[in-house]
Amino acid sequence: MSDTSLDLRIAGASRGSPLFDLVMRLLSARWTWGELTIVTPGGERRHLAGAAPGLAATIVVRDFRFAARVLANGDIGFAEGFMAGEWDSPDLAGLLTTLANNYDHIRRLFDGGLPMKLANWAFHRLRANSKAGSRRNIHAHYDLGNAFYGAWLDETMTYSSARFEHPGQSLEAAQTAKYESLAALIDLRPGHSVVEIGCGWGGFAEFAAARIGARVTAVTISREQHDFARRRIFEAGLAERVDIRLLDYRDLTGQFDRVASIEMLEAVGRDYWGVYFDKLGSLLKPGGRAGLQVITIQDALFDEYDARTDFIQRYVFPGGSLPSENRLAPLIAARGLRWRRTERFGQDYAQTLALWAQRFERAYPSIAEGSKSFDARFRRLWLFYLAYCEAGFRTGRTDVIQMAIDKHG
Repeated sequence: MSDTSLDLRIAGASRGSPLFDLVMRLLSARWTWGELTIVTPGGERRHLAGAAPGLAATIVVRDFRFAARVLANGDIGFAEGFMAGEWDSPDLAGLLTTLANNYDHIRRLFDGGLPMKLANWAFHRLRANSKAGSRRNIHAHYDLGNAFYGAWLDETMTYSSARFEHPGQSLEAAQTAKYESLAALIDLRPGHSVVEIGCGWGGFAEFAAARIGARVTAVTISREQHDFARRRIFEAGLAERVDIRLLDYRDLTGQFDRVASIEMLEAVGRDYWGVYFDKLGSLLKPGGRAGLQVITIQDALFDEYDARTDFIQRYVFPGGSLPSENRLAPLIAARGLRWRRTERFGQDYAQTLALWAQRFERAYPSIAEGSKSFDARFRRLWLFYLAYCEAGFRTGRTDVIQMAIDKHG
């Protein structure tokens, strides 16, 4: 379905609300968990209450056209309606958590129509992570600019889940705690050579060199990240200990005592998971150890997730795919590697995302000032993205793990 034909269907919905009524019937038919209040443009309040206790969420409808988007494009259409300002919520993450808990009962509504499902699937397949494709996909997200990310990330410039050790801990301290836990997981020691696959803005590379005394080789294919990380390492006086390279992980050579990779596997794409673990195995010296931080999806949800395209793949991380733990295990074993330990901390990610959303909202006026790229639609896309991810971790549909992998000596 073309964008034009979808726009025509949406325009037709604005003359009345029969499609909205259909959405309401589909929602109410099997609503199970928590409560949902929907406020119409005319001020009418429609209320759903499930038999199972849960959060009370609210949708404020600004324009009935969002219903046509949902029926045509499922959960992606629901997100597009938010991005267009057709609906809002006083607690977006709470709303998405409530919908996620009801998803198995109302999935017919959020599947969308076949034409858009096929279009989304084709879009995702065309964004495969070949070397050229990876550069395009990474550029689409990470090269929004260092100033953009610096406006709302913490001082460590870390764009992955923190690990909170106690209530009230700052985001910066929790990010450092995450680095500490990963280093402990792989028994990283002074003098060890370590390669980091996907180094972001250089936070872990700086930590490993400055705090542990390791020798670090770190790679990224984001020009923005590469330039920032190199400057960061130079200003920290660590240039002799850390080598930041603008390089695809597939082009890495040599062997190292340790491998670290923080939330990189999700961006690799399912077709390349085997390639990733082949490379990981070749980079490790015999007796070496790798530490990975990975966002995972529930094993029971993987097949359905893998068969369709979701909002994240369509609008945020083109080409990406979340693994389940059961899908990773045989890939790792087939390469003669041993998965020896796993630590899970999904609720810490939910907390990280909630803090990011708050920081993003506070920073948005300065982000948008003088920029046509960071417009109102961009703001709403990012708010939805952060809340959508938070809901996944709150409900346990997604998790984040740190895993230790050994290479036999």
